[in-house]
Amino acid sequence: MWKGERVLPPHRVTSALAAGALLLSVSACNGGSSGSDEAPVDVLAAAKTTLDETSGVDLTLHTDNLPDGVTGVEDAQGVGTHDPAFDGKITVVLNGQAFEVPVIAVDRKVYVQLPLTSGWQDIDPVDYGAPDPAQLMSPDHGFSSLLSATTALEKGDSVRGGKDNSEVLTEYSGKVSSQVVKNIIPTASGDFDVTYTITDDDELREAHLTGVFYQDSVPMSYTVTFEDYGTDKDIKAP
Repeated sequence: MWKGERVLPPHRVTSALAAGALLLSVSACNGGSSGSDEAPVDVLAAAKTTLDETSGVDLTLHTDNLPDGVTGVEDAQGVGTHDPAFDGKITVVLNGQAFEVPVIAVDRKVYVQLPLTSGWQDIDPVDYGAPDPAQLMSPDHGFSSLLSATTALEKGDSVRGGKDNSEVLTEYSGKVSSQVVKNIIPTASGDFDVTYTITDDDELREAHLTGVFYQDSVPMSYTVTFEDYGTDKDIKAP
């Protein structure tokens, strides 16, 4: 020890170490490949590539505020693949009543089991205010097309989340034209506010869209979630 060198008391050393650990923790929460110093447009581009290249994901789409009198989608959940194909169920509101309908979409046809009927039949989903669910995974016409069409991008907060809080989740907000949102809900009009949640592994985990989805109705919101990237399912026509 050099002459005149001051030795910190033990409690000061402990405090300094704790402060350093806190700084590292905060830095980790605000960092990650998606959330640190990358430009938002580059983060969204990376998330689009991840979604476009995965074999499939578990999808959910939900709203708590479908406008009164609207025929439209209240809820959807299932597996979407890049065949493209979809296997799941969609809840449609028709004349004020909600119907949960099993759906298989493959080979550009949409098959459903309608209430009070037996067996499967193919339908035009536009008649129910819905898209072809198989196309939701299309790089050009599906959810990932929203990412490359988003303007006025701003980065939001980063938080810990996911399984065991092992992921860094960062929010990005912006606007999307109805010309792109029509791929999700065909009757969309005007501009939409959108907020994405993206992981530090460049996975789009959630998209929240607000705007006018149905003709002659008030603005509403849909939340879409994406889980289990890499899902592999062989979906066949019924």
